[in-house]
Amino acid sequence: MKRTAVLALSLLLVTGCSDSSQPTAGPSTIPSSSVPKPTTQPTETPTPTPTPTATPTSCVDAKLKTLTLREQAAQLIMTGISANGMTSSQRPVIQKQKPGGVLLLGNSGSLAHTRAATNAASKAATVKGIKPLMAADQEGGEVQRLKGSGFTRIPAATVQGTWSSEKLTARAKLWAGQLMDAGVNVNLTPVADVVPANLKQRNAPIGSLNREFGNTPGEVGPAVQAFVKGMQAAGVITSVKHFPGIGRVRGNTDFSSGVVDTVTVRGDDDLQPFADGIAAGSEMLMVSTVTYTKIDPANRAVFSPTVIGGMVRGDLGYDGVVITDDVGAAAEVAKVPAGQRATRVIAAGGDIVINGAPGLNATMINALVAKAQQDDAFAAKLTASVRRVLALKEKHGLVAC
Repeated sequence: MKRTAVLALSLLLVTGCSDSSQPTAGPSTIPSSSVPKPTTQPTETPTPTPTPTATPTSCVDAKLKTLTLREQAAQLIMTGISANGMTSSQRPVIQKQKPGGVLLLGNSGSLAHTRAATNAASKAATVKGIKPLMAADQEGGEVQRLKGSGFTRIPAATVQGTWSSEKLTARAKLWAGQLMDAGVNVNLTPVADVVPANLKQRNAPIGSLNREFGNTPGEVGPAVQAFVKGMQAAGVITSVKHFPGIGRVRGNTDFSSGVVDTVTVRGDDDLQPFADGIAAGSEMLMVSTVTYTKIDPANRAVFSPTVIGGMVRGDLGYDGVVITDDVGAAAEVAKVPAGQRATRVIAAGGDIVINGAPGLNATMINALVAKAQQDDAFAAKLTASVRRVLALKEKHGLVAC
């Protein structure tokens, strides 16, 4: 596949640690790259991608000052709970540690039952007038967490991708309205991954589950935009995923380790749908746990300064909230110490750490606090991440000032 570089950037020198936390031999030169042009924009000189997140306000800064360092660190963790409501072991984690986000896992009951579950979790996680982000994976097809009475059964992305943009936006707005009624304000989708047609059945995380909108960037991008706009119209925050793409890998990082992409490059054409989603207003971008050997062979994407600091913040010009794929229960990161999973995400420029294993919550928060106390540069990154998260929350009425 042809790969392009449109907007030349200065060479960046970034050093990083391998997943065994061993330093690399020295700084590596990052190739100049480009901001992919959204498919809906003219083909002439691209304009900078707007940042979808709200600019921090005096309210956000004032609220930030009221939080202890531990409370700030907790704002950067999104903890998984049962979609049917907090279990006896999950409830004390949410109540005591006050994570900034809660993710519904497994399958739920009715919309009314889900609303009761989210209300309880939101109340338990609220700290000093700051409510949690309440998230679910409501893609459709094989990946629809909430599908009891009151929730429309959503077709797979392969079907959604055949619809007109107008139809998909209208349907996404309907689905988003149901999420809001159920107390869910974040939908961790749309999938912006491009799965080449010849890899579909061999691509375990996306293709084999019919999670892709299409097989080319030109097919995927418009559907991503349509989905984002529909969700946004009903007030639901979206997260385009899984940057920089998992459509060319074989293994599923939830269940396999050592998943590697040996094809994708910085400035790859298949990054286009992510740029399209950002241009449409997606307020989060999810980074994968795959290792990309032609981008940063020493680090998984979620731990990579090249991917997050270089490509997301630099090439895409994105200053919104960067969230990880699961680094709690996922097999891909099982051998990485739990505390390091959190600190390395923030050090690389990320903002929210998804933890699908609530028992690891305290370990992750403790590690963030300890590193911030020992490292001023890291502390500054942690504060910047909390500010981005609070700005997003204020925009959606989750911060009381």
